[in-house]
Amino acid sequence: MHAVRNTRKCLPSRFAALAAFYLYLSVLPGGSLTSAAEPAAPAAESKSIAASADAWPVFRGDALAQGVARCELPEKPGLLWKQSFSRAAFEATAVIADGMIYIGTNNDDATGDFYALSLADGKEKWKFHSDAGFSSAAGVRGGHVFVGNFEGRCYCLNAADGKALWGFDARATVHGGPNFYADKVLFTSEDGTLYCLNAADGKPAWQYTIDQPLYCSPTVVENRVFLGGCDSAFHVVDLDTGKAVAQIDIGAQTGNAPAVLGDRAYFGTLGAGVLGIDWKKPAIAWTFSAPRRKQEYKSSAALAGGLVVLGCNDRQIRGLDAASGAEVWNFAAKGNVESSPVVVGPRVYVGSNDGRFYGLDLKTGENVWEYETGAEIVASPAVAAGRMVIGDINGELYCFGAK
Repeated sequence: MHAVRNTRKCLPSRFAALAAFYLYLSVLPGGSLTSAAEPAAPAAESKSIAASADAWPVFRGDALAQGVARCELPEKPGLLWKQSFSRAAFEATAVIADGMIYIGTNNDDATGDFYALSLADGKEKWKFHSDAGFSSAAGVRGGHVFVGNFEGRCYCLNAADGKALWGFDARATVHGGPNFYADKVLFTSEDGTLYCLNAADGKPAWQYTIDQPLYCSPTVVENRVFLGGCDSAFHVVDLDTGKAVAQIDIGAQTGNAPAVLGDRAYFGTLGAGVLGIDWKKPAIAWTFSAPRRKQEYKSSAALAGGLVVLGCNDRQIRGLDAASGAEVWNFAAKGNVESSPVVVGPRVYVGSNDGRFYGLDLKTGENVWEYETGAEIVASPAVAAGRMVIGDINGELYCFGAK
């Protein structure tokens, strides 16, 4: 079995010393082209990524990190294809755009490969090799694919052929997937910095830094970006200036992407339970904590049907009332749940470290479908065009849909 890296924890990693060294030297990294060809600027688009039936372009499907698919799946999804990647592990969540899957691996020699695969049959279109592995999801926009690796290298790849258009060096590992605002791409890093880069050339527009690591994918709402940090704070940052708008003490560390609906942001922590935050006040609206249980949430929430759904390292998958935080249902998996759930119509799909991929009833939490892979699933599902894609740590990538 391929060993899983110690990701999505607010703890020092093997890159911490390197990050500290660069911070000590106060190095401000800049963008640098890795291709002789001048990259074409991404086409003009709306300021943030919206949900689509045919695309899952960022980690949680859209800029708000809601984790909700806009297409349908059959009641009992069938396995359409499976692809095996030797000496590799999938910790990263796939993204989907234009009939293609984009996903990176961690290889057993500490390198990584980033793939473009056909959604129809899983066949490889191109592969990009990196000296370090990938645990973060990518982001797709304007014919370009953006992704960061374990060495903190942020790439912009041509979606058509996988050629690197530019590279930017953050000062530590990139665990979170990117998000977008206007003509900018946003990356977080274990060095505690949110980098706002020009999508066309990778040059930094601004950066926002806290005094502890950032593992979360940034969530974009209007002209604000939301971050949960290992400094036990929820940060609201102005996307036009890079300046802090608000900081809220949340009582524990988190590395999860805040999921947003209306005036509320929702996420779990590594010790203070699950929070619902009124981000416009700003103030904590409610907190959920299960009695007599040690709770570490490494699963980002999905929002649908008035519920906040997320997994926990107490082996529970929970559906909480979005208005009050009261527990509506819980389902006991046979292993910790670090995978982030995705809602598809009346179902919730989520992986577990027990090697099972579960389909639960959204209203009741009843287990109505499952598929056993035999290997831990820490990645999350990506759903688009009537297909659902997820990988496990043994290097198997699965695609489900209507037979």
